[in-house]
Amino acid sequence: MEYRPLGRTGVHVSKLCLGTMMFGAWGNTDHDDSIRIIHRALDAGINFVDTADVYSAGESEEIVGKALKGRRDEIVLATKFAVDTSETPTQTSHFSVLSRRTSRDRGPARSAMRGGR
Repeated sequence: MEYRPLGRTGVHVSKLCLGTMMFGAWGNTDHDDSIRIIHRALDAGINFVDTADVYSAGESEEIVGKALKGRRDEIVLATKFAVDTSETPTQTSHFSVLSRRTSRDRGPARSAMRGGR
């Protein structure tokens, strides 16, 4: 597997990212099968996983959580979430968050989430 630096964070992510949009009601409803797919990707060296709270109404994130149990420190998890910023539900702000747990649970990702550099 080839890896690329993630900006100036010192973190390296796999060139390939596993997208999880189709895990759950929007695609593969078999949780065990989806977990096997995630494990296979991790075993192949993929350390970059993308998800979002809206994928299958949160079911995808539940599957990802089950699959990463005991392996969370191995991956960089990218997620998005939507916040309704208006009175009309069609106008939504979207945010992206990258999360990588470190041994001290600090570092560039945590700092960035707080608005730091």
